[in-house]
Amino acid sequence: MATTAEPLPELLVDQLSGRGGSSLWKDTLRNVLRQRNALVGLTLLSVLVLTAIFASQISPFGPTQDLRRTEDVARRDAPCIHALGCPTTQPQHLMGTDGNFRDVFSRVVHGSRISLQVGFLTVGFAILIGSIIGAISGYVGGAVDNVLMRLMDVLLAFPSLLLAIAILTVLGPGLINAQLAIGIVAIPIYARVLRASVLSIRELDFVAASRALGESNVGLLVRRIIPNALTPLIVQGTLGIGGAVLDVAALSFLGLGVQPPDPEWGSMIGEERNQMFSAPHLILFPGIAITLTVLAFNLLGDGLRDALDPRLNR
Repeated sequence: MATTAEPLPELLVDQLSGRGGSSLWKDTLRNVLRQRNALVGLTLLSVLVLTAIFASQISPFGPTQDLRRTEDVARRDAPCIHALGCPTTQPQHLMGTDGNFRDVFSRVVHGSRISLQVGFLTVGFAILIGSIIGAISGYVGGAVDNVLMRLMDVLLAFPSLLLAIAILTVLGPGLINAQLAIGIVAIPIYARVLRASVLSIRELDFVAASRALGESNVGLLVRRIIPNALTPLIVQGTLGIGGAVLDVAALSFLGLGVQPPDPEWGSMIGEERNQMFSAPHLILFPGIAITLTVLAFNLLGDGLRDALDPRLNR
């Protein structure tokens, strides 16, 4: 006599799908903290975040303040730090002043806010749109997959910075348009990453078990497949934030991103690019800020990649 197979209990499906609750998060955090790269990246990123939050308290002057109104200051003054022997008769400016009599240190500190905004919002937009495209493409397959991936291939065929410049030529310069352009350029990367994960996960046993329990296609994709496909997306997104900061700095250097007098590191370098030998501090300090920010996200991304590698979670 044929017997009807009883549906698998929901708990078993949860176990098969890898949803282990707090212990999974603890294991992941422990693996991350074991990675030296991740620890260095987290430290640098924490300093950057705290600097952005308390920028108004840290900076002695406003980022656009003309110091001629308050003190005797020269154009493009070299850094003056009293503790390091600079005469107390001179006003103290930790990173000197720029060509518009503004305090460079205050502008660098306030520039951290724009860089974090650029990184998180740009990559967040790219991940959101790219994830939708990649999830639909990988789960549905067939003609839908072919059409969507060919569109992504068209975007990937262009050099990213040149494509962003072309988009800004149409939209016009500005911070919002620069973020949108960099986000559009990055969409194919996240779409292909999530598509690859969805293609591998949709064939696993826990997905078949959920389907046998009567889960809809939308439920399978949203509640079962995507949560288990986020690991490579998180790693790629962390690495992508550093790239977004660098790209927007490059666009601002060309005059297409953040517009003066807003304090953005790329535009600060662009404004004083002809002073490389006469006033190198105007190039050096914003350049160091960009380097440390990109390095922090790259180190964190490398650490996350190593920590979330299933072969290491034993």
